[in-house]
Amino acid sequence: MKVRATIFGGTGDLSYRKLMPAFYNLFVRGEITADSDILAIGRRDYTDESYHEIITPWIHEFARLDRKGEHLEEFLKTVHYLRMDFTDPGQYPLLEEYNAGRQEEGVPNLIYLAVAPQFFTVIAESVGAMASMKGARIILEKPFGDTLENACRLNKTLEASFGSGNIYRIDHYLGKEMVRNILAIRSTNLLFARAWDRSSIESVQISALEEVGVETRGGYYDQAGALKDMVQNHLLQILTIIAMENPASGNMHAQQLEVLHHLRPVNDISEEMVLGQYVGYRSENKVAPDSSTETFAAMKLHVDTDRWQGVPFLVRTGKKCGTRKIEAVLTFRRTETEGDPDMLVIEIQPTDGMFLEFNVKKPGDGPGLERVKLEYCQSCNRVFHLNTPEAYERMLWAAINSDQSWFSQWDQIETSWRFIQSVRDAYRNAGLPVYPYVQQSEGPAEAAQLTQGLARGWRVMKDPQD
Repeated sequence: MKVRATIFGGTGDLSYRKLMPAFYNLFVRGEITADSDILAIGRRDYTDESYHEIITPWIHEFARLDRKGEHLEEFLKTVHYLRMDFTDPGQYPLLEEYNAGRQEEGVPNLIYLAVAPQFFTVIAESVGAMASMKGARIILEKPFGDTLENACRLNKTLEASFGSGNIYRIDHYLGKEMVRNILAIRSTNLLFARAWDRSSIESVQISALEEVGVETRGGYYDQAGALKDMVQNHLLQILTIIAMENPASGNMHAQQLEVLHHLRPVNDISEEMVLGQYVGYRSENKVAPDSSTETFAAMKLHVDTDRWQGVPFLVRTGKKCGTRKIEAVLTFRRTETEGDPDMLVIEIQPTDGMFLEFNVKKPGDGPGLERVKLEYCQSCNRVFHLNTPEAYERMLWAAINSDQSWFSQWDQIETSWRFIQSVRDAYRNAGLPVYPYVQQSEGPAEAAQLTQGLARGWRVMKDPQD
Protein backbone atom coordinates (compact mmCIF):
# COMPACT_ATOMS: atom_id res chain seq x y z
CA MET A 1 0.00 0.00 0.00
CA LYS A 2 1.23 3.47 -0.81
CA VAL A 3 1.45 5.65 2.30
CA ARG A 4 2.24 9.29 3.07
CA ALA A 5 3.61 10.05 6.52
CA THR A 6 4.90 13.27 8.09
CA ILE A 7 6.84 12.96 11.35
CA PHE A 8 7.20 16.09 13.46
CA GLY A 9 10.23 15.46 15.64
CA GLY A 10 12.07 13.45 13.05
CA THR A 11 15.42 13.98 14.81
CA GLY A 12 14.22 12.78 18.20
CA ASP A 13 14.78 9.56 20.10
CA LEU A 14 11.28 8.26 19.41
CA SER A 15 11.74 8.59 15.66
CA TYR A 16 15.16 6.95 15.71
CA ARG A 17 14.39 4.07 18.08
CA LYS A 18 10.78 3.29 17.24
CA LEU A 19 9.19 4.98 14.24
CA MET A 20 11.81 4.53 11.52
CA PRO A 21 12.44 0.87 12.48
CA ALA A 22 8.65 0.31 12.55
CA PHE A 23 8.14 1.82 9.09
CA TYR A 24 11.09 -0.24 7.85
CA ASN A 25 9.55 -3.46 9.20
CA LEU A 26 6.30 -2.63 7.41
CA PHE A 27 8.28 -2.02 4.23
CA VAL A 28 10.11 -5.35 4.44
CA ARG A 29 6.78 -7.11 5.07
CA GLY A 30 5.42 -5.54 1.89
CA GLU A 31 2.70 -3.66 3.75
CA ILE A 32 3.93 -0.28 2.50
CA THR A 33 5.32 0.07 -0.99
CA ALA A 34 8.37 1.69 -2.55
CA ASP A 35 6.32 4.64 -3.86
CA SER A 36 5.47 5.71 -0.30
CA ASP A 37 6.65 9.05 1.08
CA ILE A 38 7.91 9.32 4.68
CA LEU A 39 8.90 12.87 5.61
CA ALA A 40 10.89 13.64 8.77
CA ILE A 41 10.70 17.24 9.97
CA GLY A 42 13.31 18.78 12.24
CA ARG A 43 15.19 21.97 12.97
CA ARG A 44 18.65 20.57 12.27
CA ASP A 45 20.45 21.27 9.03
CA TYR A 46 20.28 17.84 7.36
CA THR A 47 19.84 16.72 3.78
CA ASP A 48 18.06 13.52 2.76
CA GLU A 49 21.45 11.82 2.44
CA SER A 50 22.81 12.92 5.82
CA TYR A 51 19.53 11.96 7.50
CA HIS A 52 19.75 8.51 5.92
CA GLU A 53 23.24 8.12 7.38
CA ILE A 54 21.87 8.96 10.82
CA ILE A 55 18.89 6.60 10.82
CA THR A 56 20.66 3.62 9.24
CA PRO A 57 22.43 2.44 12.43
CA TRP A 58 19.19 2.86 14.39
CA ILE A 59 17.40 0.63 11.90
CA HIS A 60 20.23 -1.89 12.14
CA GLU A 61 19.87 -1.95 15.92
CA PHE A 62 16.11 -1.82 16.42
CA ALA A 63 14.36 -3.25 13.34
CA ARG A 64 13.33 -6.89 13.80
CA LEU A 65 13.48 -7.91 10.13
CA ASP A 66 16.25 -8.07 7.52
CA ARG A 67 18.38 -4.96 8.05
CA LYS A 68 20.75 -4.97 5.12
CA GLY A 69 21.00 -5.28 1.38
CA GLU A 70 18.45 -4.01 -1.08
CA HIS A 71 15.58 -3.79 1.44
CA LEU A 72 17.32 -1.01 3.33
CA GLU A 73 18.47 0.78 0.20
CA GLU A 74 14.96 0.76 -1.25
CA PHE A 75 13.38 1.84 2.04
CA LEU A 76 15.70 4.84 2.40
CA LYS A 77 14.49 6.09 -1.01
CA THR A 78 11.04 6.61 0.58
CA VAL A 79 12.45 8.70 3.46
CA HIS A 80 12.95 12.45 3.09
CA TYR A 81 13.94 15.27 5.40
CA LEU A 82 12.61 18.82 5.68
CA ARG A 83 14.29 21.44 7.81
CA MET A 84 11.77 23.77 9.43
CA ASP A 85 10.89 25.17 12.84
CA PHE A 86 7.53 23.53 13.55
CA THR A 87 6.96 25.90 16.51
CA ASP A 88 6.69 28.84 14.07
CA PRO A 89 3.36 28.96 12.18
CA GLY A 90 5.04 31.17 9.61
CA GLN A 91 7.21 28.27 8.40
CA TYR A 92 4.39 25.93 7.43
CA PRO A 93 4.38 27.19 3.80
CA LEU A 94 7.64 25.16 3.53
CA LEU A 95 5.64 22.02 4.24
CA GLU A 96 2.86 23.11 1.90
CA GLU A 97 5.45 23.59 -0.82
CA TYR A 98 6.90 20.11 -0.18
CA ASN A 99 3.41 18.58 -0.39
CA ALA A 100 2.56 20.27 -3.70
CA GLY A 101 1.49 17.59 -6.13
CA ARG A 102 1.89 14.77 -3.60
CA GLN A 103 -1.77 14.51 -2.56
CA GLU A 104 -3.43 11.46 -3.99
CA GLU A 105 -6.99 10.21 -3.55
CA GLY A 106 -7.19 7.08 -1.39
CA VAL A 107 -3.59 7.22 -0.11
CA PRO A 108 -3.45 7.15 3.73
CA ASN A 109 -1.85 10.34 5.02
CA LEU A 110 -0.42 10.10 8.56
CA ILE A 111 0.85 12.95 10.71
CA TYR A 112 2.87 11.79 13.72
CA LEU A 113 3.57 14.18 16.61
CA ALA A 114 6.83 12.76 18.00
CA VAL A 115 7.38 15.97 19.96
CA ALA A 116 6.85 17.32 23.46
CA PRO A 117 3.17 17.87 24.38
CA GLN A 118 3.53 21.67 24.55
CA PHE A 119 3.94 21.69 20.76
CA PHE A 120 0.80 19.69 19.96
CA THR A 121 -1.49 22.71 19.68
CA VAL A 122 0.66 24.83 17.35
CA ILE A 123 1.24 21.86 15.05
CA ALA A 124 -2.41 20.81 15.05
CA GLU A 125 -3.66 24.31 14.29
CA SER A 126 -1.04 24.95 11.60
CA VAL A 127 -1.36 21.59 9.85
CA GLY A 128 -5.15 21.62 10.18
CA ALA A 129 -5.26 24.82 8.11
CA MET A 130 -3.23 23.32 5.25
CA ALA A 131 -5.09 22.30 2.11
CA SER A 132 -2.58 19.54 1.42
CA MET A 133 -3.36 17.91 4.76
CA LYS A 134 -7.12 17.68 4.34
CA GLY A 135 -8.34 14.30 5.61
CA ALA A 136 -5.02 13.45 7.29
CA ARG A 137 -4.90 11.14 10.32
CA ILE A 138 -3.01 12.62 13.24
CA ILE A 139 -1.20 10.37 15.71
CA LEU A 140 -0.02 11.71 19.04
CA GLU A 141 1.74 10.29 22.07
CA LYS A 142 0.72 10.67 25.68
CA PRO A 143 0.51 12.66 27.83
CA PHE A 144 -2.59 14.14 26.22
CA GLY A 145 -2.25 17.44 28.06
CA ASP A 146 -0.62 18.07 31.45
CA THR A 147 -3.86 18.76 33.33
CA LEU A 148 -7.48 17.79 32.76
CA GLU A 149 -8.27 21.36 31.70
CA ASN A 150 -5.43 21.42 29.16
CA ALA A 151 -6.33 17.94 27.93
CA CYS A 152 -9.89 19.12 27.19
CA ARG A 153 -8.57 22.22 25.42
CA LEU A 154 -6.18 20.13 23.31
CA ASN A 155 -8.95 17.72 22.37
CA LYS A 156 -11.15 20.58 21.13
CA THR A 157 -8.28 21.89 19.01
CA LEU A 158 -7.62 18.46 17.50
CA GLU A 159 -11.27 17.79 16.73
CA ALA A 160 -11.69 21.23 15.16
CA SER A 161 -8.62 20.70 12.96
CA PHE A 162 -8.98 17.05 11.97
CA GLY A 163 -12.36 15.68 13.10
CA SER A 164 -12.75 13.12 15.88
CA GLY A 165 -12.51 10.15 13.51
CA ASN A 166 -9.01 11.13 12.35
CA ILE A 167 -7.36 11.40 15.77
CA TYR A 168 -5.22 8.44 16.88
CA ARG A 169 -4.05 8.71 20.48
CA ILE A 170 -1.37 6.09 20.71
CA ASP A 171 -0.68 4.13 23.88
CA HIS A 172 2.04 1.76 22.73
CA TYR A 173 1.29 -0.58 25.64
CA LEU A 174 -1.83 -1.57 23.71
CA GLY A 175 0.44 -2.79 20.93
CA LYS A 176 2.41 -5.12 23.18
CA GLU A 177 1.93 -8.80 22.44
CA MET A 178 1.03 -10.00 25.94
CA VAL A 179 -1.35 -7.11 26.64
CA ARG A 180 -3.32 -8.24 23.60
CA ASN A 181 -2.93 -11.84 24.69
CA ILE A 182 -4.84 -11.17 27.92
CA LEU A 183 -8.12 -11.27 26.01
CA ALA A 184 -7.24 -14.57 24.35
CA ILE A 185 -6.12 -16.12 27.65
CA ARG A 186 -9.46 -15.19 29.21
CA SER A 187 -11.89 -15.97 26.46
CA THR A 188 -10.48 -19.14 24.87
CA ASN A 189 -9.56 -21.16 27.97
CA LEU A 190 -12.39 -22.56 30.08
CA LEU A 191 -9.94 -22.95 32.98
CA PHE A 192 -9.51 -19.16 33.20
CA ALA A 193 -12.86 -18.02 31.82
CA ARG A 194 -14.68 -19.64 34.74
CA ALA A 195 -12.20 -18.35 37.32
CA TRP A 196 -11.90 -14.74 36.11
CA ASP A 197 -13.96 -13.14 38.89
CA ARG A 198 -14.19 -12.43 42.62
CA SER A 199 -15.16 -15.98 43.55
CA SER A 200 -11.76 -17.29 42.43
CA ILE A 201 -9.39 -14.30 42.40
CA GLU A 202 -8.23 -12.66 45.61
CA SER A 203 -6.25 -9.79 44.10
CA VAL A 204 -4.77 -8.42 40.88
CA GLN A 205 -1.35 -6.75 40.73
CA ILE A 206 -0.14 -4.61 37.84
CA SER A 207 3.49 -3.50 38.08
CA ALA A 208 5.74 -1.45 35.82
CA LEU A 209 9.15 -0.90 37.38
CA GLU A 210 12.23 0.58 35.74
CA GLU A 211 15.96 0.46 36.43
CA VAL A 212 16.61 3.92 35.00
CA GLY A 213 15.80 7.32 36.44
CA VAL A 214 14.50 10.33 34.52
CA GLU A 215 17.66 10.50 32.35
CA THR A 216 17.23 13.40 29.86
CA ARG A 217 13.53 13.90 30.62
CA GLY A 218 13.90 15.80 33.90
CA GLY A 219 12.15 18.94 32.68
CA TYR A 220 9.10 17.03 31.48
CA TYR A 221 9.03 14.48 34.28
CA ASP A 222 9.22 17.02 37.09
CA GLN A 223 5.97 18.51 35.77
CA ALA A 224 4.31 15.13 35.31
CA GLY A 225 5.36 12.52 37.87
CA ALA A 226 4.58 8.82 37.98
CA LEU A 227 0.80 9.21 38.24
CA LYS A 228 0.47 11.19 35.01
CA ASP A 229 3.35 9.56 33.17
CA MET A 230 2.37 5.92 33.78
CA VAL A 231 -0.75 5.27 35.86
CA GLN A 232 -3.24 7.60 34.12
CA ASN A 233 -2.67 5.95 30.77
CA HIS A 234 -0.59 2.75 30.52
CA LEU A 235 -1.52 1.01 33.76
CA LEU A 236 -5.19 1.93 33.75
CA GLN A 237 -5.35 0.59 30.18
CA ILE A 238 -4.00 -2.78 31.34
CA LEU A 239 -6.41 -2.74 34.30
CA THR A 240 -9.43 -2.17 32.06
CA ILE A 241 -8.41 -5.00 29.73
CA ILE A 242 -8.12 -7.40 32.67
CA ALA A 243 -11.35 -6.21 34.29
CA MET A 244 -13.60 -5.75 31.24
CA GLU A 245 -16.72 -7.88 31.29
CA ASN A 246 -16.88 -9.89 28.07
CA PRO A 247 -13.79 -9.92 25.83
CA ALA A 248 -15.60 -12.00 23.21
CA SER A 249 -18.23 -9.31 22.57
CA GLY A 250 -15.95 -7.26 20.30
CA ASN A 251 -16.97 -3.93 21.88
CA MET A 252 -13.66 -3.40 23.63
CA HIS A 253 -13.75 0.39 23.94
CA ALA A 254 -17.19 0.52 25.56
CA GLN A 255 -16.22 -2.20 28.03
CA GLN A 256 -13.00 -0.45 29.00
CA LEU A 257 -14.92 2.77 29.57
CA GLU A 258 -17.43 0.90 31.72
CA VAL A 259 -14.59 -0.33 33.95
CA LEU A 260 -13.28 3.22 34.37
CA HIS A 261 -16.74 4.43 35.31
CA HIS A 262 -16.86 1.76 38.03
CA LEU A 263 -13.57 2.63 39.68
CA ARG A 264 -14.47 3.26 43.31
CA PRO A 265 -14.08 6.92 44.39
CA VAL A 266 -11.46 7.77 46.98
CA ASN A 267 -12.49 6.79 50.49
CA ASP A 268 -9.41 6.94 52.74
CA ILE A 269 -6.47 8.02 50.58
CA SER A 270 -3.96 7.16 53.32
CA GLU A 271 -5.01 3.52 52.99
CA GLU A 272 -5.19 3.53 49.18
CA MET A 273 -2.10 5.28 47.82
CA VAL A 274 1.60 5.70 48.56
CA LEU A 275 3.86 8.06 46.62
CA GLY A 276 7.66 7.98 46.67
CA GLN A 277 10.73 9.71 45.27
CA TYR A 278 14.09 8.04 44.78
CA VAL A 279 17.01 9.47 46.71
CA GLY A 280 19.03 11.65 44.37
CA TYR A 281 16.13 12.64 42.12
CA ARG A 282 16.42 16.32 43.09
CA SER A 283 19.98 16.37 41.74
CA GLU A 284 18.90 15.24 38.27
CA ASN A 285 19.26 17.64 35.34
CA LYS A 286 16.33 20.10 34.99
CA VAL A 287 14.69 18.90 38.25
CA ALA A 288 13.83 21.49 40.91
CA PRO A 289 16.12 21.19 43.98
CA ASP A 290 13.07 21.17 46.27
CA SER A 291 10.89 19.00 44.03
CA SER A 292 8.10 16.94 45.59
CA THR A 293 7.30 15.13 42.32
CA GLU A 294 6.71 11.43 42.77
CA THR A 295 8.88 8.93 40.89
CA PHE A 296 6.98 6.00 42.44
CA ALA A 297 3.25 5.47 42.87
CA ALA A 298 1.38 2.54 44.38
CA MET A 299 -2.41 2.38 44.58
CA LYS A 300 -5.11 0.01 45.79
CA LEU A 301 -8.08 0.35 43.46
CA HIS A 302 -11.48 -1.33 43.39
CA VAL A 303 -13.76 -1.97 40.42
CA ASP A 304 -17.31 -1.95 41.78
CA THR A 305 -18.94 -4.38 39.36
CA ASP A 306 -20.59 -7.69 40.21
CA ARG A 307 -17.59 -9.53 38.76
CA TRP A 308 -14.93 -7.71 40.80
CA GLN A 309 -16.68 -6.43 43.92
CA GLY A 310 -14.23 -6.63 46.84
CA VAL A 311 -11.17 -7.61 44.75
CA PRO A 312 -8.28 -5.12 45.16
CA PHE A 313 -6.39 -4.08 42.03
CA LEU A 314 -2.90 -3.19 43.21
CA VAL A 315 -1.08 -0.90 40.80
CA ARG A 316 2.50 0.29 41.12
CA THR A 317 5.14 1.96 39.00
CA GLY A 318 8.50 3.47 39.76
CA LYS A 319 11.89 4.56 38.50
CA LYS A 320 15.26 3.44 39.87
CA CYS A 321 13.65 0.26 41.19
CA GLY A 322 16.49 -2.12 40.32
CA THR A 323 14.64 -4.00 37.62
CA ARG A 324 12.96 -3.43 34.26
CA LYS A 325 9.76 -5.37 34.19
CA ILE A 326 6.07 -4.96 33.41
CA GLU A 327 3.71 -7.70 34.53
CA ALA A 328 0.20 -8.48 35.71
CA VAL A 329 -0.34 -11.02 38.49
CA LEU A 330 -3.67 -12.66 39.29
CA THR A 331 -3.55 -14.27 42.73
CA PHE A 332 -6.20 -16.93 43.29
CA ARG A 333 -7.95 -17.71 46.53
CA ARG A 334 -6.53 -20.51 48.65
CA THR A 335 -8.29 -23.79 49.31
CA GLU A 336 -5.97 -24.58 52.25
CA THR A 337 -4.73 -21.91 54.63
CA GLU A 338 -1.24 -23.42 54.83
CA GLY A 339 -0.63 -23.51 51.09
CA ASP A 340 0.55 -20.60 48.99
CA PRO A 341 -2.07 -19.25 46.60
CA ASP A 342 -1.97 -20.13 42.92
CA MET A 343 -0.76 -17.28 40.68
CA LEU A 344 -1.11 -16.49 37.00
CA VAL A 345 1.72 -14.14 35.99
CA ILE A 346 1.46 -12.38 32.62
CA GLU A 347 4.86 -10.99 31.65
CA ILE A 348 4.63 -8.00 29.33
CA GLN A 349 8.20 -6.64 29.28
CA PRO A 350 11.03 -7.40 28.69
CA THR A 351 9.92 -11.04 28.46
CA ASP A 352 6.71 -11.78 26.55
CA GLY A 353 5.10 -14.75 28.21
CA MET A 354 3.17 -16.13 31.14
CA PHE A 355 3.35 -18.79 33.80
CA LEU A 356 0.97 -20.46 36.20
CA GLU A 357 2.42 -21.20 39.64
CA PHE A 358 0.68 -23.75 41.86
CA ASN A 359 1.20 -26.40 44.57
CA VAL A 360 2.05 -30.09 44.28
CA LYS A 361 2.93 -32.67 46.90
CA LYS A 362 6.62 -32.94 47.64
CA PRO A 363 8.09 -36.16 46.25
CA GLY A 364 8.41 -38.96 48.78
CA ASP A 365 6.41 -40.18 51.74
CA GLY A 366 6.74 -37.08 53.87
CA PRO A 367 4.25 -34.23 54.16
CA GLY A 368 4.58 -30.85 52.56
CA LEU A 369 4.02 -29.01 49.32
CA GLU A 370 6.29 -27.47 46.74
CA ARG A 371 5.73 -24.86 44.07
CA VAL A 372 5.85 -25.66 40.36
CA LYS A 373 5.39 -23.65 37.16
CA LEU A 374 3.70 -24.20 33.86
CA GLU A 375 5.44 -21.68 31.64
CA TYR A 376 5.09 -20.17 28.17
CA CYS A 377 7.72 -17.77 26.83
CA GLN A 378 6.67 -16.19 23.56
CA SER A 379 9.77 -14.04 23.11
CA CYS A 380 12.16 -16.92 23.87
CA ASN A 381 11.16 -18.63 20.61
CA ARG A 382 13.13 -17.01 17.79
CA VAL A 383 10.50 -17.81 15.17
CA PHE A 384 7.70 -16.40 17.35
CA HIS A 385 9.79 -13.31 18.07
CA LEU A 386 10.57 -12.64 14.41
CA ASN A 387 6.92 -13.11 13.44
CA THR A 388 5.56 -10.82 16.14
CA PRO A 389 5.20 -7.14 15.16
CA GLU A 390 6.70 -4.59 17.52
CA ALA A 391 4.21 -2.34 19.31
CA TYR A 392 4.80 0.73 17.12
CA GLU A 393 4.84 -1.34 13.96
CA ARG A 394 1.47 -2.77 14.91
CA MET A 395 -0.03 0.59 15.84
CA LEU A 396 1.20 2.35 12.69
CA TRP A 397 -0.30 -0.39 10.55
CA ALA A 398 -3.61 -0.01 12.40
CA ALA A 399 -3.62 3.76 11.75
CA ILE A 400 -2.83 3.19 8.06
CA ASN A 401 -5.89 0.93 7.93
CA SER A 402 -8.13 3.32 9.92
CA ASP A 403 -8.41 0.78 12.76
CA GLN A 404 -9.14 2.70 15.98
CA SER A 405 -9.85 -0.36 18.13
CA TRP A 406 -6.51 -0.38 20.00
CA PHE A 407 -6.09 3.38 20.30
CA SER A 408 -7.15 5.41 23.33
CA GLN A 409 -10.45 7.22 22.88
CA TRP A 410 -11.16 10.66 24.27
CA ASP A 411 -13.91 9.60 26.68
CA GLN A 412 -11.52 7.02 28.20
CA ILE A 413 -8.79 9.62 28.53
CA GLU A 414 -11.11 12.18 30.11
CA THR A 415 -12.47 9.64 32.61
CA SER A 416 -8.95 8.48 33.53
CA TRP A 417 -7.83 12.10 33.95
CA ARG A 418 -10.71 12.88 36.29
CA PHE A 419 -10.01 9.85 38.44
CA ILE A 420 -6.25 10.42 38.71
CA GLN A 421 -6.78 14.13 39.36
CA SER A 422 -9.15 13.26 42.22
CA VAL A 423 -6.72 10.90 43.96
CA ARG A 424 -3.79 13.25 43.41
CA ASP A 425 -5.73 16.13 44.97
CA ALA A 426 -6.90 13.93 47.84
CA TYR A 427 -3.32 12.87 48.61
CA ARG A 428 -2.10 16.47 48.70
CA ASN A 429 -5.09 17.74 50.66
CA ALA A 430 -4.49 15.03 53.28
CA GLY A 431 -0.91 16.29 53.72
CA LEU A 432 0.56 12.86 53.02
CA PRO A 433 4.30 12.70 52.32
CA VAL A 434 6.18 11.66 49.23
CA TYR A 435 8.33 8.96 50.84
CA PRO A 436 12.04 8.72 49.93
CA TYR A 437 13.33 5.35 48.77
CA VAL A 438 16.77 4.00 48.09
CA GLN A 439 17.77 3.61 44.46
CA GLN A 440 17.59 0.05 43.12
CA SER A 441 14.99 -0.92 45.73
CA GLU A 442 11.40 -1.74 44.80
CA GLY A 443 10.11 1.55 46.13
CA PRO A 444 9.29 2.85 49.62
CA ALA A 445 8.60 0.29 52.33
CA GLU A 446 5.32 2.06 53.09
CA ALA A 447 3.82 0.58 49.91
CA ALA A 448 3.58 -2.79 51.70
CA GLN A 449 0.63 -1.46 53.72
CA LEU A 450 -1.55 -1.66 50.59
CA THR A 451 -1.35 -5.48 50.62
CA GLN A 452 -2.29 -5.98 54.27
CA GLY A 453 -4.87 -8.71 54.78
CA LEU A 454 -4.01 -10.51 51.54
CA ALA A 455 -2.52 -13.98 51.38
CA ARG A 456 0.44 -12.59 49.46
CA GLY A 457 2.04 -9.14 49.25
CA TRP A 458 3.68 -7.46 46.31
CA ARG A 459 5.41 -9.99 44.09
CA VAL A 460 9.17 -9.53 44.33
CA MET A 461 10.18 -8.66 40.79
CA LYS A 462 13.94 -8.98 41.29
CA ASP A 463 13.73 -12.62 42.31
CA PRO A 464 16.64 -14.45 40.58
CA GLN A 465 14.27 -17.35 39.93
CA ASP A 466 12.22 -15.20 37.53
